[in-house]
Amino acid sequence: MKKILGLLFLLSFLFAQTTGKISGVVVDKEKKDALPGANIYIINSAYGTASDGEGRFTIINIPPGKYTLKVDMIGYKSVQLDELIVSVNRTTSLDIEMESTVIEGEVVTVEVSRLTQKKDQTGTIKNISSEEIDALPVENIGNVINMQAGVVNGHFRGGRNTEVTYMIDGVQVDESYGGGSAAVDVQPEAVQDLEVITGTFNAEYGRAMSGVVNMVTRDGGPKFEGSISGASSSFFTNSTDSNGDDVFIGLSPSLNRSEDLKFSLGGPVIGDKVTFFTNFRKQNNRGHLNGYRLFTVTDSSDFYSDNPLEWNSSKSGDRSYVPMNTSDNTSALLKIGFNFIKGVRFSLLNSYSDDTWYWYDHSMKYNPDGRVGSHKNTFYSAFQVNHMITPKFFYELKIAYMKNKTGTYLYEDSLDTRYVHDKYLESYGSGFFTGGQQKEHTKHRDLDQTIKFDVTWQANHNHSFKLGLMGISHDVKHKWQMIRNKYDGQSDLSIYEPEVFGDSTVYADIFAVKPKEAAAYIQDKMEFENMVINFGIRYDYFDPASYYPSDRRNPANQLVLPDSMMSSRIDAPVIDQLSPRVGFAYQLGGQAVLHFSYGHFFQMPPLYSMYQNKSFLIGPSDYSTTMGSVLLEPEKTITYEIGLWQELTRGVNLDVALFYRDIYNLLSTKIISTYNQIEYGLYSNKDYGNVRGLEVTVDLGNGSMKGMLNYTLQYTRGNADNPTQTFDRAGNNMD
Repeated sequence: MKKILGLLFLLSFLFAQTTGKISGVVVDKEKKDALPGANIYIINSAYGTASDGEGRFTIINIPPGKYTLKVDMIGYKSVQLDELIVSVNRTTSLDIEMESTVIEGEVVTVEVSRLTQKKDQTGTIKNISSEEIDALPVENIGNVINMQAGVVNGHFRGGRNTEVTYMIDGVQVDESYGGGSAAVDVQPEAVQDLEVITGTFNAEYGRAMSGVVNMVTRDGGPKFEGSISGASSSFFTNSTDSNGDDVFIGLSPSLNRSEDLKFSLGGPVIGDKVTFFTNFRKQNNRGHLNGYRLFTVTDSSDFYSDNPLEWNSSKSGDRSYVPMNTSDNTSALLKIGFNFIKGVRFSLLNSYSDDTWYWYDHSMKYNPDGRVGSHKNTFYSAFQVNHMITPKFFYELKIAYMKNKTGTYLYEDSLDTRYVHDKYLESYGSGFFTGGQQKEHTKHRDLDQTIKFDVTWQANHNHSFKLGLMGISHDVKHKWQMIRNKYDGQSDLSIYEPEVFGDSTVYADIFAVKPKEAAAYIQDKMEFENMVINFGIRYDYFDPASYYPSDRRNPANQLVLPDSMMSSRIDAPVIDQLSPRVGFAYQLGGQAVLHFSYGHFFQMPPLYSMYQNKSFLIGPSDYSTTMGSVLLEPEKTITYEIGLWQELTRGVNLDVALFYRDIYNLLSTKIISTYNQIEYGLYSNKDYGNVRGLEVTVDLGNGSMKGMLNYTLQYTRGNADNPTQTFDRAGNNMD
């Protein structure tokens, strides 16, 4: 088995799906007899087919979007369906009735029923089109996601924010080290179709327990289309405290102005053979919380005396107001599509983002120049080939490269000569730092390489098989260092030069690891007249490519003890598991669908919990050290869901879902005591939680007016809110 999986890594195959399907039946309107030989095609495209002897038809591998479908047959009026929506990974089911005629060229335009998009929904899935995104008052894709029922600030149905996987065109782009977000930024204007799954999901999706977000990017069209916009905003308030002083100091339109520039353009390069789409956004946000530069980093104060007359403080700042909750964000995307060969489409996507954030720190209110900031720089490139071998069989091949660099620091160089002596970092008495600098210095880099291959076979009108293999190669480099004084311990305490240490001390955590993961699955989508069944099984594999100490009570052999109490390094084992998934959807009458789904969902904890403090060094005091473990098991969720979709009246749809989730092996931190009785935290799988809830969504639509109302009632229980809660409370002598 290991040799086979090793080969899979070399091949690096992965399944993903970014297209949809149209299927249905064509019958005589009066006699209800099947009509074989009818021509069904999408206007202004190469997609089309003919109905078989039973009047049935299927068109697969259609990119998501809004289309016009036409049905022609000699002796019958043509039928045209306008604004037919195809969503990623979904089947649009149609029942087409044709009227006989003796006049050629007559066309009957039929309104598309909302039921056509719901018949195959075996779980809670929301597909949001580009038109709907454009109409929403949102600033980013995260705002769209948070509008969905069951989603609160990135948490899906009560799960931690690390339980969601984010995908671009079917390629996972998770920030694997921290696990709480997507590493790649995609602007709303660049999204063609957004798939948000908050409940159970099919076997093709992995590395998630609570939800899936799949963003399908736009392609350029046969004509030039674009937009440009700019926005500026500021803050106004007359809020004062009980003394009549401003609550928000220094707030002014000139200082706290934010600006946002957006540009998008798409169109042909060489006719319809080569097209492009590009998107650019630049944001400068100056928030509403200001500091007051009363001090500089080299100012000092002395408030230790009980006599206020003996206090002294130097104030060399320019006394200007400084915005303290700010961000500067730049993102750019370019997608080029090629369509030279019939049945073959391929595209190249490149994305770049550069972001800097500074958060408000009340203790640094009068010394704002001493704060650290957060920095992020991401480059993402993906190449995709879609080859339609026969009208019933196609494959997709995707090659992706992602480099994500993050950091938290004041100066990028940890030995920058602008760092000052720690004696200035003093807040005694006032509670505010009247000088000095924050010395946190972290730099991190993730490099993920992925090659994906998926196969879809429409065996017949009832069975659509999908199968795939998965492989992702991670390359992680992490460097946390505490900036120290090179001359610490010498007689002259005023001398300062910044110094950092290597990974052989508790003042640094530096490591480089290359874990690998893989998966394989097979899935059958069974579609019948009134029922759809999704059944699949998934196999996941993770190789930590690291080691662990044999004795956790002396993990780095800092204590010189007998051989039986000394540690050796042991190679970490490979971790794998199987997860079955099943879902049913049953049509009730003409405008209602009942669904039920069940599944096992696994994911490895974030990489920081496996590799943090990889040198295994324990600090000299209790509860000052946490350590990763490569022996962590996958976190696991078992989910049950039952739901009903009902069209109440034209343009008004009701969606109700009941769900229950058991969450096992949640990331936690257990307390280990060394042989010299120093207690530290080791990441482990001992937390548990469960969630039960009700979601109600009402979709409203009448012409150009659309709306959505949702309500969530949810009960979430667990023994910890976050992985270190129990450890932190123990360190603070709390229950």
